[in-house]
Amino acid sequence: MERNHEVTNVQPLLNEQGNPREPGWSRSLIQKYDRSMIKAPKWRIKEWDYYLILSDKFAGAFTISDDGYIGLQSVSLLSFENEPWEHTETVLNAFPLGKLKLPNKSSDCTTEYSDKRLQMKFVSENGKRHITCHFEKFFQDKPFDCDIVLDQPDMDSMVIATPWDKKHAFYYNQKINCMRASGYMEYDGKKYVFDPSTDFGTLDWGRGVWTYDNTWLWGSGNADINGNTFGFNIGYGFGNTKAASENVIFYNGKVHKLDDVTFNLPENGYMDKWTFSSSDGRFETEFVPVLDRNAKLDFKVLVSDQHQVFGKMSGKAVLDDGEIVEFKDVMCFAEKVHNKY
Repeated sequence: MERNHEVTNVQPLLNEQGNPREPGWSRSLIQKYDRSMIKAPKWRIKEWDYYLILSDKFAGAFTISDDGYIGLQSVSLLSFENEPWEHTETVLNAFPLGKLKLPNKSSDCTTEYSDKRLQMKFVSENGKRHITCHFEKFFQDKPFDCDIVLDQPDMDSMVIATPWDKKHAFYYNQKINCMRASGYMEYDGKKYVFDPSTDFGTLDWGRGVWTYDNTWLWGSGNADINGNTFGFNIGYGFGNTKAASENVIFYNGKVHKLDDVTFNLPENGYMDKWTFSSSDGRFETEFVPVLDRNAKLDFKVLVSDQHQVFGKMSGKAVLDDGEIVEFKDVMCFAEKVHNKY
């Protein structure tokens, strides 16, 4: 299996045996996901759309997911000013098993969830992504609302298609960075307004069949650097990454592929300084945390221990042509997550 193999053929994602046809990475969803070609049981299929919209002062995160025998629909509101705080509210669904009908693609489609308490919709069309949400009794019996638009010009994304060391298990994931954000969130009489000149949204779109017990690390951020749009996606620990990693730099709409990136987590707690280093020397940074969005669920069979840490990253990234991009205090996040489900 070639290391960091770039897939360039338009083709079905899975072969007749239900395994990835061509493991590797690509710049768009050129391998076509088709739920009906999966050979694993319905309760093992996991599908999700996750958006993070981030400014220097606040952020919102929105998830619609159908994870086979459980659905997790969640909204997070985070504030980084003065005394940083966050609240995440989640609606759990038993055995959705595909009934949420999440799309087979990430663009020109609609993902939505609705019940008596939560109405959330993600609409992608004409180079824009429109996120709307109303969450009744989000926190302290008060509602949450949002209406956010992300601008998505024609640009590269990060797509990874990897197997697991188990038959019929695979991970198909797209990360779209550097989408300029406008619109607002509203909670408890306060309006949080996004500014497209400084604020960005990121999409984490995933489809696949996982093994039961997984730990992964993921980090992502976006900024304008000297008039250039810049972003990064780094991570490892998920699936068999011998074919490809998800480590990339985004620069003015183009992806620059990195090799392995190591997360050097602090020994004394997640709020101490982190460092990151890449095996090819092209991503060397420090990360100073501001807020740890941690959540723990333990239902014995279903376990989730999450630390999504928000903070400011400084350092350097090296593009494919050797150009060095230096950046300072870019608001971003890095996370460590352990799931059993």
